[in-house]
Amino acid sequence: MFMPANDQMRPVAAPVEPLDVTVVLFDDGLSSTAIMPVEIFHSAGALWQTLHAQPEAPAFRVTTVSLDGATVRSPCGIDLTPAKAMADVTRSDIVIVPTSGLDWDGALARNSALLPWLRDQYEGGAYIAGACMGSGYLAAAGLLDGRVGTTHWAIADHFAERYAKVNWRPDLLVTEDARVLCSGGVYAAIDVSLYLVEKLCGHETAVQCSKALLLPMPRTHQTGYAMLPLSPPHDDDRIRQAETYIQASFREDVATEVLARQAGLGLRTFARRFKAATGRHPAAYLQAVRIETAKAMIERETQPIQAVSTAVGYDDVAFFRGLFKRATGMTPAEYRGHFGPMAVRRQA
Repeated sequence: MFMPANDQMRPVAAPVEPLDVTVVLFDDGLSSTAIMPVEIFHSAGALWQTLHAQPEAPAFRVTTVSLDGATVRSPCGIDLTPAKAMADVTRSDIVIVPTSGLDWDGALARNSALLPWLRDQYEGGAYIAGACMGSGYLAAAGLLDGRVGTTHWAIADHFAERYAKVNWRPDLLVTEDARVLCSGGVYAAIDVSLYLVEKLCGHETAVQCSKALLLPMPRTHQTGYAMLPLSPPHDDDRIRQAETYIQASFREDVATEVLARQAGLGLRTFARRFKAATGRHPAAYLQAVRIETAKAMIERETQPIQAVSTAVGYDDVAFFRGLFKRATGMTPAEYRGHFGPMAVRRQA
């Protein structure tokens, strides 16, 4: 079952024996998606204690592997030398699969030996976590079939088409379903790592780890970071005209009846064709236009959130805040803190 980070987690006592974490290294992989998990798991139960002159109690033993044990090189020219070859690790408690190059077909062909090893690790009881495009290896291995997963929003459509048995949720930064975990972007490797620290070692250990490394606790949504198209490409000219009208008139309450009449279609026929072409009902499309406009305003301008709410068609700012958080995973004030003008850090 899908479980968003921090919502339904039940912390358990820290393990007496350190858990074994294996981090895979790829040629042409983004090194940060491997190094960040290495440092987080290595620090859990140790760094905070060292900083406070307390006895260390490492929660994890971390091993790095490449497919053949050879040094790998990132696209930035960084060489990483693993501790072992993949075949040397017969059992692990956690396996982290980082993201590899943007050429997915080529990366999958080069790294295909990973897939049966992942299946073996999972059958042995390991948690398997894919970072960013690394979730594609979990899907290719069949571990995500019938399960919830996520990946970077920019490749989500491609993965959804290629791995249709997966319930892809590109709006989420961390998913977990039956010991198979995914994270949505490069830096979401931090989120999924801290998520596992908290899940397996408890909240206190995760907080100590995040404070020692000056990292935030796990985030859950990536929709605030994505500029997603309002609708996929389609050839329905009448619906395109309706979309244009909504985008020009979004500050008003655009009635579906008016749109249907302008398109020369019956109400039920228009609603059906609009949903088929855009993936949304007309009211949801209007809401998406308003939220995207509000995001752009918050990124560029310093006016109060109440003014933004009114400008995009919502007089009730509390209602607007709720819609905005549901769409982006952040309140308008939090979104401004992440993406607004650097001088603006006030609360809305």
